[in-house]
Amino acid sequence: MQEILKPIIEIQEFDMKMIRLMRIKRERQKELKQIEELRADLHAQVKEKEFEVEELTKQIKAHEIRIEEISKKLKELEARQTQIKKVEEFNALTQEMTGSERAKISVEQKISDLVDQKAIEEELLEKIRESLKTSEASSIALEKEIQQSINMINAEGTQLKEGRDALATTADPDTLRIYERLLRNKKDRVVVPIENRTCSGCHIALTAQHENIVRKGENLVFCEHCSRIHFWQEAEALEGTPVATKRRRRRTATT
Repeated sequence: MQEILKPIIEIQEFDMKMIRLMRIKRERQKELKQIEELRADLHAQVKEKEFEVEELTKQIKAHEIRIEEISKKLKELEARQTQIKKVEEFNALTQEMTGSERAKISVEQKISDLVDQKAIEEELLEKIRESLKTSEASSIALEKEIQQSINMINAEGTQLKEGRDALATTADPDTLRIYERLLRNKKDRVVVPIENRTCSGCHIALTAQHENIVRKGENLVFCEHCSRIHFWQEAEALEGTPVATKRRRRRTATT
């Protein structure tokens, strides 16, 4: 059974590298998305501010037309006033002219306020445009670097998959199916050694009987707690695998 697990363990190393690459790739893609969202948000701010400035311009224009109307009316009233002889009618026209003058002053004040507001909005619009321009200029190099990184990840992933696929042809089909099902569920190592009578996957203590069964290596043995496949890492059948290499490293470090 240990001999059957040997190619599975090697396949697992390929899978762990590919999972790590996919995580890095997702992070890089997330960075790209954040850059795109920032740029889209600035574009939206520019459009919104342009609309506000345009609306203010329309309001100013409408008030200016109103000023022209009031001024025209005042001229008409003044012309009529010169022709009136009765005091009552003269006073009535004077009162109407006074009201029109007040209305004109009020509209002129509104225009002044709108012009000030428009100037503020135009200043903000220019700042947003500058921010967008700066953002786009700085993000070009960053996006290029991220895309190159993703391309390298894709290339490395392709090589790993080719190696993994080739190795899979040497594995026991039934054991490989069990391994792949566990891997889909956990997205982590699912064939793990026992260390100090503890599952190195979930780190929960195991019984002596369980350890003895794993040591014999006659059948697949699953962790009672996390369902991972256990193996005895001192087995000679596993020599040459990444597990054996790591074991030798630990021994060297201890020595």
